Amino acid sequence: MKVRSFDLRHSVFNIRYFGLDQLTAIRIETMRSKIKKLLLSFVLAVVPAGLALAWAVFSALQPLPDSLTRVSGEIYADILDRNGYLLALSRQNRFSANTLPLWKIPEPLVAAFVWAEDKRFYKHSGVDWLARGHACAENLRALKIVRGASTITEQSIRILHPRPRTGFNRLVETLEAYQLEHRFSKEEILEFYLNQVPFSNQCRGVNEAAQFYFDRTLDTLNMQEMLTLAVMVRAPSFLSPLNQKARTGDPLARRVKALVATMKSKGLLQPDELTELAPLGLNPTRVPVEAAHFVRHIKTAFNEEYRSNPQLRTTLDRNLQNKLNGILKEALKSLKNKKVQHAAILVLDHQTDEILAWVNSNDFFSQEPGSQIDAVLCLRQPGSALKPFLYSLALDRGYTAASIIPDLPLAQPVGRGLHNFKNYSSEYYGPMRLRCALGNSLNIPAVRTAEALGVTLFRDTLRELGFQSLTQNAEHYGEGLALGNAEVSLYELVRAYAVLARAGVYREPKLFLNLNRARIEKRVFSSEAASLIGAILSDPSARMLEFGESGLFDLPVQTAIKTGTSTDYRDAWIVGFNYQYVVGVWMGNLDYTPMVDITGSRGPALVLRSVMHELTREQETKPLYLDRSLVSVKICALSGRRPSAACPHFVTEFFNVKQVPREVCAWHQKKGGVPVTRLPFEYRDWLKSQNTAQVEDEVYALAEEKAAQQPSAHSDRKESFGLKVRMTQPVADLDIALDPRIPDHLERFPLIVETSRPVAQVEWFLDGQLLGITGANTNRYLWQPQRGRHTAYAKVLLQQQKKIFQTPEVPFWVK
Repeated sequence: MKVRSFDLRHSVFNIRYFGLDQLTAIRIETMRSKIKKLLLSFVLAVVPAGLALAWAVFSALQPLPDSLTRVSGEIYADILDRNGYLLALSRQNRFSANTLPLWKIPEPLVAAFVWAEDKRFYKHSGVDWLARGHACAENLRALKIVRGASTITEQSIRILHPRPRTGFNRLVETLEAYQLEHRFSKEEILEFYLNQVPFSNQCRGVNEAAQFYFDRTLDTLNMQEMLTLAVMVRAPSFLSPLNQKARTGDPLARRVKALVATMKSKGLLQPDELTELAPLGLNPTRVPVEAAHFVRHIKTAFNEEYRSNPQLRTTLDRNLQNKLNGILKEALKSLKNKKVQHAAILVLDHQTDEILAWVNSNDFFSQEPGSQIDAVLCLRQPGSALKPFLYSLALDRGYTAASIIPDLPLAQPVGRGLHNFKNYSSEYYGPMRLRCALGNSLNIPAVRTAEALGVTLFRDTLRELGFQSLTQNAEHYGEGLALGNAEVSLYELVRAYAVLARAGVYREPKLFLNLNRARIEKRVFSSEAASLIGAILSDPSARMLEFGESGLFDLPVQTAIKTGTSTDYRDAWIVGFNYQYVVGVWMGNLDYTPMVDITGSRGPALVLRSVMHELTREQETKPLYLDRSLVSVKICALSGRRPSAACPHFVTEFFNVKQVPREVCAWHQKKGGVPVTRLPFEYRDWLKSQNTAQVEDEVYALAEEKAAQQPSAHSDRKESFGLKVRMTQPVADLDIALDPRIPDHLERFPLIVETSRPVAQVEWFLDGQLLGITGANTNRYLWQPQRGRHTAYAKVLLQQQKKIFQTPEVPFWVK
């Protein structure tokens, strides 16, 4: 053995190993030398590794946000209704925008979360080493991970900076937790955590969780429901009500009971609180899909806004949406035998330009064909619904409401043949004033007007009104454009009718309350023309020839109404507007199969009445706007000119001051004191087809009969021909809702009759019993309404008449 040589005379050596033999001393010195080398090697290896680890840790640290209330990330907006109710929750966002300040979160919920997740939250500086030590001991005893010790601060770091669960990342999170505590207060950290803590189904924050699991707002939860949320975050997927194991209630209920017991033992709950737990009222809903077709339109048509705002507060009224959805479903149920499968409603407040309801009858998430087709946006033929825009254009091009348009047989060449235009009733009415042509929705006068104005001008005007679906040139449509041979959407139609409601001004509908988007505003029609069209469409007598006295059009609020029906009953439309709202209704089948005899005045009309009643029943009503420059003038009911002494019937009509007729009627004359009527030559063949007895050359009686049926511009029609008596309020099948603000014994509802001459006496009957009697010139009776179904009618004696007229019985409901 080779022994290392040492200088035994060295004083230090001698002192260090004094009393030892030389060999032992050498062995000890050799061991010491090896230890020094090992320590040096360890230092040389570990220090760089430690430095590398420190460098890696500090490199892994991510910057903290400047504010925990405005954390940013890739944004997909949550879509809300006008009152803040969630219509569509985006599950793609890293952070929830559906947040609350800490002071708005119920204190018991805050206490439950702190106790369940981090009992020493207010004592540590980001990391609870005591809890971490206890967790390590328990995990070692169980030889598996049975408990974590993450503080609320550390969990907040994981929400801010998601990372894989590794030991290295845990070290990074520990340092970041200290940084977070140094930068923000405990209250700020707790508020962020409660608003962003993850639940199952991509739900974030206690506010979202309350809406998702209980379908209620956070402030309406009871103590048990709050504790349930506090327990759920421990194992969101396992304890989710959507998990079959949790759905039985065992794991979740057991943990809630344990938390209750612990909080009672610590004095956080009173001993008499939650002595027995009620069945967990968990009602997990799928991702909110209120008004799903509307939500999809927001996401696709406004993708930039959807991707750049945490929340989009829309103009939609969720409560109104749900009510109208019920109305639509009931209407379709009653029309099932008419083969009507689909319908849609669109409601616009034309004063604020806000879309209030966007209703489709088809369930977006059903498996039925066409369930995701949006009937508000799909293109269909509008039938006669475009005629008001044609006549508005005509009024701005020199026509008046008294302009005579011949309703005579009309044929136009189509290819090698002829197309014969007909009215819906197949009747021809001869000379028709514009008011009556529009009110009765006659086809032939509309075609003649489109021909006179030019189809190109009409088509360009429709484009100005927002009908961007009219992509073809005027020749493609021809005069049939006036009868609806093009395809438009319900959205376009309602948007255009809003122009009439606004006295001729176009404005783009508003869909958002929290975005200031630039919107187009322009004048399309004059105020005189647009408001006069509204007056015509709201005049029940103007549509008497074709529609009769239809109670479906009788509304307690002055409402302009226009219907439309496409070929073979494939589409039925109605659009109405009053002082504030525009409502459009479409019915049909999305596969284009025809309905059975459903027109706009049948199916959709009943829906429109119900919708208008819902919109206005608690509001102070107003009449439609009528331009002040319009003046009322008496005219001959037949010729539309100033009446002569020979005119047997005259009505009143509104005119622009510059267009008041000056010519006197030449159609009515007197020969030898005998009244005669002479029509222009163009009406000769039509007269012959009517088998009218000629009193003398070009004299006829039928035209006088038609003229007597044509209305005045005023609704009372006191100067109209014939004796008419009818009950105008209530209308048939009306639903009357009692005002909850008025005591029942003080509430009154007016029963009203309309007569063509002054009243001498009216006897009012309800459910077959005499209610009361009113005297001369009194057309109404105030009745104290009683809940239930009723029928009403009246017996009317007119002045200077001996005959008593009885109105038909009118059924109605009081709710």
